[in-house]
Parts: sequence; C-alpha cells; structure tokens
Amino acid sequence: MGLAEELDVLDGLGQAELVRRKEVQPIELVDAAIARIERLNPALNAVVTPLFEPARQAARRVQELPDGPFRGVPYLVKDLVASLANVRLTSGSAFLCDYVPTHDSELVRRLKQAGLIIAGKTNTPEFGLVCTTEPQLFGPAHNPWNIGRTTGGSSGGSAAAVASGMVAMAHGNDGGGSIRIPASCCGVFGLKPTRGRVSLAPDIGEALSGLAVEHALTRSVRDSAALLDATAGPAPGDPYWPAQPSRPFLQEVSTDPGRLRIALTKKPAIGTPVHPDCVCAVEDAARLCEELGHRVIEDEPKLSGAAVYEAFMTVWAAGCAAAIDGWAETTGQTPRPDRFEPLTWNLYEAGRLVNASAYVLAVSALHTVSRQVAHFMLNYDVALSPTLGMPPAPLGYFSSPPLDPLEAQQRMAAFAAFTPLLNATGQPAMSVPLWWNAENLPIGVQFVGRYGDEATLFRLAGQLEAARPWAGRLPPLAGDKA
Repeated sequence: MGLAEELDVLDGLGQAELVRRKEVQPIELVDAAIARIERLNPALNAVVTPLFEPARQAARRVQELPDGPFRGVPYLVKDLVASLANVRLTSGSAFLCDYVPTHDSELVRRLKQAGLIIAGKTNTPEFGLVCTTEPQLFGPAHNPWNIGRTTGGSSGGSAAAVASGMVAMAHGNDGGGSIRIPASCCGVFGLKPTRGRVSLAPDIGEALSGLAVEHALTRSVRDSAALLDATAGPAPGDPYWPAQPSRPFLQEVSTDPGRLRIALTKKPAIGTPVHPDCVCAVEDAARLCEELGHRVIEDEPKLSGAAVYEAFMTVWAAGCAAAIDGWAETTGQTPRPDRFEPLTWNLYEAGRLVNASAYVLAVSALHTVSRQVAHFMLNYDVALSPTLGMPPAPLGYFSSPPLDPLEAQQRMAAFAAFTPLLNATGQPAMSVPLWWNAENLPIGVQFVGRYGDEATLFRLAGQLEAARPWAGRLPPLAGDKA
C-alpha cells in the first residue's frame, strides 16, 4: 500500500506517529491532503476556503511546529464560530462574506498548539441554523455516500471531508445536533462534549444560551478523545466549566467500560415518526451492546415534547436575532432581508419579537427539562436512541416555498428529533457509525452520557469500534478499502 492509499484510512494519531518516527514529513501529509481535496471537492463542495499555501508554509517550517499529539497532521476548520486570524469568517452568510477577524480564537490556538496544520475551512449553512448544509453563499455540500443526499448540518462540510478521506478529522460545533447529525449522515464519529468543556474564548462566553459547544468529527474514536484532551479546559473569564476529567480521555478509549446500564428509546419526545431504517439501526446497536455484556432496558424520561420544542425554538430564534444584531454592530452594517436567506430572516424577525420575559421563561423551561433528564440518568450510565429520525434526506428536502420560509421547520424537527434535547441539558452525546441501510447510506446511533461524563462514552465507543470497526469503510467516491 502506497502512502496515499495508507493515508485514506489512517487516523490523525496514526499520521502523527509516522511523523514522529520520521517515516514521513509534515509537508508530505499536507500535500497528500491537498491532493485529495482537489480531487474530491469538485463533487462534494466540502471545503469553501482553501488555505493550501499557508498550510504548506507551516508544514515546511518543521522546527516551528509544536510538539503536540497531532504534530504535522492536516486539519480543516468549519466556517462558523472559530476564527482564524486574517482568514474570512462568513458563517455561511453573504452578510459576512467580507468579514476577516484579526485574531485566532482560543480553540484555534489550542488546535495549532496540538501540532495541527489548518489547510482550509469547510461549508456550513447560514449561521449554522439548519440541519442541512445548503447555503446560498457557497452552494450545497454533497454526501460522499450519495452526492444527491444531504451531508446533514451544520457541520456538513467537515463531515463530508472526513468521510471521503480528505482529512482524518475536522472541526465542528453543535447547537442542536450539528456535530451528531452530519456524523450520522456521513458515517463518521461525532461527539458533542459537555457544555463548557471547550472554551469559546475570547469572543464568546456562552453561545445560544449554552446550547452550542465546540469539538470535531473524526474517523476514529481515539482521535476524538486525543483532540478533546488537547482543546478542553477553561480560559480566563469563562462563565462556567464542568469538572475536569480524572485522567486523559485518550486513556478511556482503551479502558473496559464494565457492564453498563443503557436506557433505550426508539421514539423522540416530540412524537414525530421514525423511519424503519433508524429503528433497525438502534435495535442492532442495542443487540451489539447486549452481546458486549451491557444491560439494555427500554425506558425514557417523561417529558412534554411540545413544551421542550417551544422553549428550544424561542431560545433559538432569540439567539439568531442576537447573532445577527451582534454581527451588524461588529461590521457596521444594517441587516436587510436581501442580505440573508428567507428562513434566516424569518427567524431573525421572530427572535426580535421575543420579549425579555418570554426569553427568561424559555431558558427556565429548558433548565427544568435538564433536571428531569438528570434525575432519569441517575438510574442509567448511558442512554441510546437513533441519532436521526430518517436516513440522509435528498438535497432540497428542507427547502421552503418563498411565501412560507418556515414551512420546512416541521420536516427539520422530525429529521433532527433526537439531538436538540442534549443541547438543552448540556450532556455529552455521540453519534456512532455502526449501521448502513440497503442503499448503502450510513445510519448513526446516538449514545448519551451523564453531565460531565465523556469518559464513559469514550470507553463504550472504543469497545464498539473494536467490535465493529468502521474506519476502513469509505464511500465508493473515495474508494472502499473495507
């Protein structure tokens, strides 16, 4: 197997090990990633801002690369929230198409300190507001397993890049499922950490009233763990942070999880239907867990799905309005409907109508839900559900008629019915690629940990990955090495 073929399936730690042993140079890794991006991106539209020359320059300055766990490994950053100095940050919106931040965010600083070399920025829907990556500014990202299907959103460009082998891992963030949704759609591993685990410094204290968190989509479980080790922890002035782990997350991946009590649910709190493929996937995962010695019990917290949805959407709309008004102040622009997509503008207008009392009551309602779920989780180590309510949807499925831009929200709610609850509670949750349907489309399953307990999820994920490896299963577009 040549270097190019080996790198298609090697994870980030594996690539870094080659550099450490001096079997390859960082410039070779970067050039190989660029070649894969140039070959695959015309079909996938995953990378929207190439940073090839800066990446090559960084790779050639070997002596200046920090001696971190991913020294010399190429990486992609989602074009949302995380800022790179002197590189445009559009958030997928024409409103910000000319905005260039002057500094790295704390997350980007830590990524670079880990030795990663940033080779580009990835596609995202406008302000990350929807569960598909089809922005008008850049055009849709395409699913590597079927280019007519959605990658999911909002970290869809990153998921497509990892799934197709452009890079071994890429940045994502998650406010309502935006790491887990594309991980499920594209057949990669996606962990949403505990609220506050990764700092949003220096520009943000909490995002979307605490709904949104930062991390990544990866090919391997150990990459996700090692990356979280490298980027987690508070920065001065953070409003809150979870308890620090007792040992590195990377150590958890190879640790026996013991016999876990797992709560299984097949239906979402909001009561929308679930596609048979998603039910099959979660039932298959439950059987696998039982084969591994865990106890799986069908159970779920008793919640008012309608109340949860109403409170979540109130906070979501208010967050959209605040984000646009904040960017308007930063850039000196005036928001106008012609500068935004219709759905974004309608959410913006709805958010501006949310009064202070309604907003505080919505946040309080989500806190109540968090307590209910936390009490439920006292009886279980992990909860298991489908990640999504249906397989990857056709591109355009979430489009709305011009006269009713919010019409697609019901389809989005049914598609992403299982993920937003965990943004409200702040718990860690992961989508694991254990099942493909008859159309060879990946169908992820979601495992949820107690607040602050990524460790148990990493132990379980490592066990599942060993029992049913997925890293060598690449989409036909990239070349299946399975």
